[in-house]
Order: sequence, then C-alpha cells, then structure tokens
Amino acid sequence: MSVKKVSKDTVLSIDAGTQSIRMALFDLQGNILKIIKTEIEPYYSTQPGWAEQDPDYFWKSLVQTSRKLFRELPVKKESIKGVSLTTQRNTMINLDSAGKPLRPAIQWLDRRKAEPGSWPPFYISAALKALNFYDAMTYTIMECEANWIAQNQPEIWEKTYKFLFLSGYLTYRLTGEFTDSAANQVGYLPFDFKKQEWAAEKDMKWKMFNSIRKEQLPKLVKSSETMGYITKKTSAETGIPEGIPVFAAATDKACEVLGSGCLTPDIACLSFGTTATIETTNSKYVEITPFLPPYPSAVPGAYNTEVMIYRGYWMVSWFKNEFAHNEVLLAKKKGISPEVLLDQMAGSIPPGSMGLMLQPFWSPGVKIPGPEAKGAIIGFGDVHTRAHVYRAILEGLSYALKEGAVRTEKRNKVKIEKLRVSGGGSQSRTAMQLTADIFNLSAEKPHTYETSALGAAIDAAMGLKAFPDFSSAVKSMTRVSEVFEPDQKNSEIYRDLFDKVYMKMYKKMQPLYEDIREITNYPPFYSRKR
Repeated sequence: MSVKKVSKDTVLSIDAGTQSIRMALFDLQGNILKIIKTEIEPYYSTQPGWAEQDPDYFWKSLVQTSRKLFRELPVKKESIKGVSLTTQRNTMINLDSAGKPLRPAIQWLDRRKAEPGSWPPFYISAALKALNFYDAMTYTIMECEANWIAQNQPEIWEKTYKFLFLSGYLTYRLTGEFTDSAANQVGYLPFDFKKQEWAAEKDMKWKMFNSIRKEQLPKLVKSSETMGYITKKTSAETGIPEGIPVFAAATDKACEVLGSGCLTPDIACLSFGTTATIETTNSKYVEITPFLPPYPSAVPGAYNTEVMIYRGYWMVSWFKNEFAHNEVLLAKKKGISPEVLLDQMAGSIPPGSMGLMLQPFWSPGVKIPGPEAKGAIIGFGDVHTRAHVYRAILEGLSYALKEGAVRTEKRNKVKIEKLRVSGGGSQSRTAMQLTADIFNLSAEKPHTYETSALGAAIDAAMGLKAFPDFSSAVKSMTRVSEVFEPDQKNSEIYRDLFDKVYMKMYKKMQPLYEDIREITNYPPFYSRKR
C-alpha cells in the first residue's frame, strides 16, 4: 500500500543503549537524515559484581546528544512529528514522590543477589521441583532488584514512590508522565507476559517480588500508542519542540527485530551485540524453554521468542583486551579499528578452526545452559594460534545461536528460512559468512546498522498513522543491503561439527561443570537447601 502524503515528515528516535546514547532522525522511508552518538560509561562498581549508574547521567547524556543534533539538524524542526524511545533492558531506577532518584540505577549487568526468603511453601516447592522449575524460580526471586533493595536498603525502598525501568524514567523526564510501553517490561517485575499487562492480583509473581506494590509501577500502553508529550521544560533542555507526542516503542532487542524487518517466525533476527540473541516474531504465545516466557514485541500484541547468549559479542572485546594487544597497537598506527585486523586474522583460518571448538558459556544461564555452566574450548593442538581461537569464538557463538534456532523451530513449528543479522558483530564479514555457512541459510544485513533506532522509528510512524499496518511500514522503512550466501562445502563441515561435536558438548561437560562448581563455589550456589 502507498504511503500517505507525509514524505517530508520525520520522526526522532532515541536509543539509550549500554555503550552509548543515540538520537537518529528518520524519514518515512527509513533513511537516517542525521544521527548523533554520545559514548557513555556503562556503569561503575563500588563493590565486586555491582554495576550501577547515576540516573541523571543518562538524562544529561541524552540532553547533550539532543542539543548537538538540533544544532546540526538538516531539516526544519517543524518536520519532526513524533518521538520514540528504546532502551537497554532491565536497568532499574527508584524515584521519590518528587520524581527524584533515590539511589543509583542498578544496571542489567549487575550480579548481586537478594536472599530467597521463605516463599514458596513446601507444597509449592515440591511441585516446582517436580517440574524442574524450582531452581529457575529461585534464581528469578534472587535476581529481582526490588527484593535486594528492600532487604539491604529498606529506608530507600520505603521512600520509593515509583520503581521504573530506564525506559520509564526517560519517558518521565521527556513527558512528566509515569507511563511506559508494555513492550519494555523485560525484567524482574510482576508482569503477565502472555497478556502483556501487570499481573493479576492473585498471580504468584506478586509473592516472588513481594516488596513491589502495584502503585509503584507505571501506567502501561501498547507499542505505537501515545505515552505523553514533550514538556516545556524538556523542550528548553533538549531542543525537541514542545508538544510533540512521544510514542511507545519497545526494548532495544525488540526494536532490533522490527527494524530488521522480521515480522514472521520464518525469518530469524540474529543480534550480534554485547548479548547475542536469536529471535522470531509470533502472533501467538510460545515458550521456547518451558516456563520462560517470550517477550513483548515492538508490534503491539505480538511476541518475540528469544534465545540469549548472555556474553555474546562481548567475547570479541574480551579477546581484544586479553590477547590482541599487538592488533590494538597496529590498528592505532593505521588509524583503523582493531576489529578490522581481527576480522582479517579470523578470515585467514579455515572453517572449523582446524578442530578447535568453543562453547560460549562465559556466563551461566538459568535452564539452557544451567547455572553451573562454564565456557569451554576443546581440540587444541600445536598448530593453533590466537587467530584460531578468535575464529573459534565467532564460530562458537554461531553454533550456540543455531542451537537456539533448532529449539525455536521445534517450539514454533515453523521452519526458519532466512536470517537477518544486526548489531556490532554484523560489521564483520567473516562473522556474517561463517554464520551463513553454519546455518546453511542466507544471512542478510539490513540497510542500516541502527536497527534498534529504526524499529522505534517505525513505532512512531505507526503512532502517527503514516501507514495502515506494520507490514506496510516495514515494507517502506526497511530493506536488505547485502546478502551472504552459504558455501555448501563449508556448510557440510559445519553441519558435521555442529551435529557430532557441539550438540554433545554441554551434556558431556555438564557433570564436570557441576564438580567444578561444587569445589570452587563458582558460579556460587544460590538455590535454597531444603
């Protein structure tokens, strides 16, 4: 269907990620007219394992980014018809009754744990253990930031008027409203993922997160609906015109899926970011891992199935920091990114890294993998170099994502026909090609690297009623820029390594991981003994 006659209209997308604040101005064909990026410090630590940040730091970084954008605006500001916001997931902020932060934000990277408490009673515990869900539920209770604050800083929790995700906090600073998108509620709150609303009064999530009161949570609206309007104060601070509507979008991962043009379960969106994920969009509720819900999509009422590799392409940074000092120095002399040299290095190694196989569980999971999981590299020989290890990291991440694809297809009952790849790792041609080879599917790159910001922009365009439906919006605002086709010879090698080696590694290594955990208490035991 054709676009309404609003081709000169633009939307402003705010993307508050872990590493930066981005503000991008899009037209309704999905073109970036201007983008400004401000690097931020992800967090600071006052104790081992803690990851915190001053909430005002996020806002000041947003203001700084916005002011620069409006100084360099390539169009008249009157063309901006709407604003949308996407943020990192599960970063939590306590506000008092005056809307002021009570403590630093607890970042999603934070590793502190609450005490599990006395709930559930033994008869519920027995049922949960029978379903093999007891440890996962206990883990969830202990991961809840509100539970930790209530236990360790009760005076702060007592003063907490609103408990918000970063998305809710920034929405409040933009509009003055305690409103958030239902598609941003990915974390440890009493949220009904099936209905995409706050849990019913008798839902056991209120027992799991028993410090939280419903009045402390924001009003929820659906993606593409209006959350509020830019206030006079916000306009003076940021330069964004007063009165412009702020439309609900979704978390950064959900917006990546939409911005990559993935609307159906036959197209998988791979995110090669700090956390690597494989996601599909479904109109129905499907749990890829039983009892672990799909997340809300940036499309209202839809769901994103997700399998996550927690440390993902963080492992590239880990390798660079620990083993690539020569490449870092050489890249600096050449005025290029170290990743360019690392990519060339990995590209010189044959598929399969001459038998080096990596399992990328550098951080434990909840169920698949479990809390005992560790990373592993097997198959070393005297021929192997740092280059082989680096390629094995890229291959290991793709193996893990393919394993997620196998589970996703089984639960969705829909075969994945193609891949869309976004995130920083998608800039690596070696990673793109070996992903196509490992999956034996076409790996497509969207026309812009800024897929999260684009997904939020699509929600804003839908809020403006610029398109009759999301399918039309995606058709107009997204497209594929490059396709990596699988090399059949390489795919055969990877198929055998995946089937005969990778898919057996975790099961065979799991008892050893458990022994290591028992001996060293790393990762620590958090489950209650009964």
